[in-house]
Amino acid sequence: MPAASRTVGRRERNKQEKLDRITAAATELFAEHGVDEVTTQQIADKADIGTGTLFLYAKNKGELLLLVQNATYADALIRGRAAADLLPEPFEAVMAIVRPVVECNRKQIDNGRTYLREMAFGDPEEPHHRDALNLNAQTEEAIADVLRRDERIEPDAAPVLAHIVSAIAFITMAATVNAGSSVEELLREIGDQVRVILPR
Repeated sequence: MPAASRTVGRRERNKQEKLDRITAAATELFAEHGVDEVTTQQIADKADIGTGTLFLYAKNKGELLLLVQNATYADALIRGRAAADLLPEPFEAVMAIVRPVVECNRKQIDNGRTYLREMAFGDPEEPHHRDALNLNAQTEEAIADVLRRDERIEPDAAPVLAHIVSAIAFITMAATVNAGSSVEELLREIGDQVRVILPR
């Protein structure tokens, strides 16, 4: 193997190893203390890197939270899609996709609400923000796929309805008035609104 290829391979492995350490450190600290109580210096120290290196992987704490939460969100979406595939009734299938997303968002309420704020107002040029928006788009596509099963829904209307469902879930989870709401309370509120927009 040429020396240049070995160097590139080693460099990529080193980058991935640092990213893994950063992700693990941020995950642990955010879960234990909440995103607002953790500093980037604490994350860098726990990951055993300099703060300058940390900022090569995420330019601020909001991006670090997106990095951490995106992985859990992706797992939630996989679970939701699998559950929806087993349910023939469109409303139940839609809510099967929404449930693990809400559960993921409520593991640490302040972190979940901050994640939503970062998705809405963060810099879309940042890679972790782009990943978060992509996950949201994948969620809407999964919901649209479920809605396309319902012959009462025009195929062109399914993505629009999915976007509305996504907005309902987003606002319900992010609303300050719901900060103390349980997963079941949030799902009930989301479900009540989704029922109104779907055919009966």
